[in-house]
Amino acid sequence: MNRIKMHADEVETSTGLVRGLLSQQFPQWADLPIKLVPSYGTDHDIYRLGERLCIRMPRIGWASGQAEREVTWLPRLAPHLPLLLPVHVTMGQPAGAYPFTWSIWEWLPGDNANGTISDLEQAVVDLVGFITAMRRIDTTDAPPRARGARGGKLTENDEQVRRAVAELGDRVDGAAVIRAWEESLTAPPWDRDVWVHGDLLPGNLLVDRGRLSAVIDWGGLNVGDPACDLQPAWNIFAGRSREAFLSELGVDTGAYLRGRGWTLYQAITGLNYYWDTNPGMVRQVSHALSQVLAEA
Repeated sequence: MNRIKMHADEVETSTGLVRGLLSQQFPQWADLPIKLVPSYGTDHDIYRLGERLCIRMPRIGWASGQAEREVTWLPRLAPHLPLLLPVHVTMGQPAGAYPFTWSIWEWLPGDNANGTISDLEQAVVDLVGFITAMRRIDTTDAPPRARGARGGKLTENDEQVRRAVAELGDRVDGAAVIRAWEESLTAPPWDRDVWVHGDLLPGNLLVDRGRLSAVIDWGGLNVGDPACDLQPAWNIFAGRSREAFLSELGVDTGAYLRGRGWTLYQAITGLNYYWDTNPGMVRQVSHALSQVLAEA
């Protein structure tokens, strides 16, 4: 495909590779049209398969277990949530030169939330309802959270943030970033673990006919600090809609600072890692970072 690689050990995919895997493992779908879905996602290539299905192909080793995690947990979460979640169809196995397990899902209609929401006030209602419902779901038997994972302690990511600032140099206002980050580190800890999506960026929210309809890409699913799901405040909302989003969720000063810290962490590390390889992601995280620094 001659696309720019985002990761040093990335595996390249293509429609030819996908069709070959289908022919071997799921011949009933091998003749359906296959089309790469444009995206600035970082872990998977997504191919639309006919009208009703899509295929997720991990591009990197760290994403190779995500589908199995989602197959386990999404059916348990979905009945409790007001927005649609991906519905799994089947798993494909490594074959030939392709080393990872891959997956087939039902196609969810819609576009990502970058500039496609027609009513931000309604989007506040929809996202607040989704996040509130997530927080109410029983966490019994939830998987353990890895160090540095979404929903953990911000201090676990301190080294990453400072390294990213140093490596970005004059491409960002490093002093302002560190001031905002250190302010977030002073926030009091949360007192109750809940389910968190962990990656509520515009690319992971689907909008159908102007309204939020589905939440995808659950690779950050964890049980931890709910403040990490405040990312839409600085990625999607602004001004009055941001105030309404935070107010409706009952965000106190500590949660606000931790949520802003999680947004800063993802923005600055993403900016550093994808600066030369993923312009869509760079645009998104640059916007979020500017919003965070404007409030710091």
